[in-house]
Amino acid sequence: MLTELSIKNFAIIDDLTIHFSDGLTILSGETGAGKSIIINAINLLLGSRATSKMIRTGAETAEIEALFRPPSSSAAFSVLTDQGIDAGEELLIRRIISNNDRHRVYINGRLSTMQLLNRLTENLAAISGQHEHQQLLDESRHLMILDQFGDILPLRQQVQECYHEILPLIRELARLKESSQTQQDQTELLEFQKKEIEDAGITPGEDEFLKNEQARLKNAEMLYQIVAGVCQTLYTGDGAIAETLGEIRRQLETAARIDETLADPAGNLNDASFRIEDIARELNGYMDGITFDEQRLEEIDSRLDRLNRFKRKYGGSLESVLHHLETIDQKLSDHGNIDEMISQTEAKLQTRHKQLTDLATQLSKKRRDLSVKLSKQIESELSILKMPNTRFEIAFTVTAATPKTSEYLTTGDRAISETGAEQACFMIAPNVGEDLKPLSHIASGGELSRVILALKSIIASDTSTGTMIFDEVDAGIGGEVAAVVGKKLSDLAKTSQVICITHLAQIAAFGDHHLKISKHIQENRTCTRIAPLDTDRRLEETARMIGGETITPATREHAREMIKNGSIYRQSLSN
Repeated sequence: MLTELSIKNFAIIDDLTIHFSDGLTILSGETGAGKSIIINAINLLLGSRATSKMIRTGAETAEIEALFRPPSSSAAFSVLTDQGIDAGEELLIRRIISNNDRHRVYINGRLSTMQLLNRLTENLAAISGQHEHQQLLDESRHLMILDQFGDILPLRQQVQECYHEILPLIRELARLKESSQTQQDQTELLEFQKKEIEDAGITPGEDEFLKNEQARLKNAEMLYQIVAGVCQTLYTGDGAIAETLGEIRRQLETAARIDETLADPAGNLNDASFRIEDIARELNGYMDGITFDEQRLEEIDSRLDRLNRFKRKYGGSLESVLHHLETIDQKLSDHGNIDEMISQTEAKLQTRHKQLTDLATQLSKKRRDLSVKLSKQIESELSILKMPNTRFEIAFTVTAATPKTSEYLTTGDRAISETGAEQACFMIAPNVGEDLKPLSHIASGGELSRVILALKSIIASDTSTGTMIFDEVDAGIGGEVAAVVGKKLSDLAKTSQVICITHLAQIAAFGDHHLKISKHIQENRTCTRIAPLDTDRRLEETARMIGGETITPATREHAREMIKNGSIYRQSLSN
């Protein structure tokens, strides 16, 4: 049950708090007073989309807060428990709408998400207004209404899950079969590439090694001359560095016999002499290895040219060539298993298809049985709502399977979708002698309002929705029909909290509580106010709803009679 609603800086509402009770609560007021704004605020708390345009001019944020008291056995408490949120006896939902569109949701004081809000409020409250009128005219919604009525949504969910398990398997089977069709050509190409790479005998880094050898061969004469000159300067030539260094070392050793502090430098020069000899030997060995082999240079050029062709063909480097060889081995292995993979996928599909057809068949049977039950109940409710002799049926249509439809998404000659093997359409004949026609084609505003009320009345007994909110339930009706609608709302209020926004006194008279919404100018700003009506003020408001601005004694008497009759009716329900 919704016990309190607080709205701040939302549209033309600056600061408004509404207290609700159980039973039937009537909200009335002149056009433009803010009744629709209150509905929009509640919709936001139930998970509808928020935008910064909703914020009152001049404010940075808008805040909407609602306090619910759902029964401890409700789904809302289960959701709270699953999320580790302290449930207590009350549920407080708060939404903050910001100018920067960074909106926030709080549940029992804890920052939350829209996903959790939608789960939490699924059965807390239901709003019937213009949006629901449009949904009822949308034939794609009729199947969902029927499934909700029959409480077969779990079975429908099973069909949907099985359907979506089949889709990727169908795509995988198509891919495997396509691969199988081109497998021979691919296998021949892959085997050719494999042999080509293996015959080349490529080793990692081979190209860099060959480039270095190529550079040595091409520059062998220059390298020999440079190294020979260095050797001569260092060791073999007249006045070589080694000879000069030896003479300096001997002089320093002589001096070291006089001054021992020169012994270390003399020793270092000795080490340097040995090091120069080592370098000279190393360079002589290098010169011995220098060759002027034109044939080897041609072999290297040819090998590098072949390696470069492989790199251009298979990815730009020898590493990519060798990686491609590994990929070829994997693909050839996969090709060898493709027939087995096709068989396994087909077996999975056959299993899933049987599950899908069994589930869809169960769902279809339940829907047809439920359609008869729902149709009879709607006809009975519509008769009470002054639409006697109305005929109501639910027509089913199927989608024929086409050559493009996968065999795994059919049952017989019918296609199966994620919602089952049929579509539903509400058919109605409001007047005797008329043929049944789709509801969306013939229903007037008043008839549509009553069909929605009939559906609400039927479904209310089978669901745990704590609060039912009606906006525009009086569209297209009046007089005796309006009084009957008022009685029906009063009936609903015995098992659910009902909040009704109405312009009709005939409906308002049946309320257990009556709140008046009004609009005022305060400090050059428009503000919405709401006030509970006591007996006298309720009489005046009901009289205004009957006669407009001019209220006569006769109007008041008429209003008094309406309120009295509504009270008598409510008392009869309690007995």
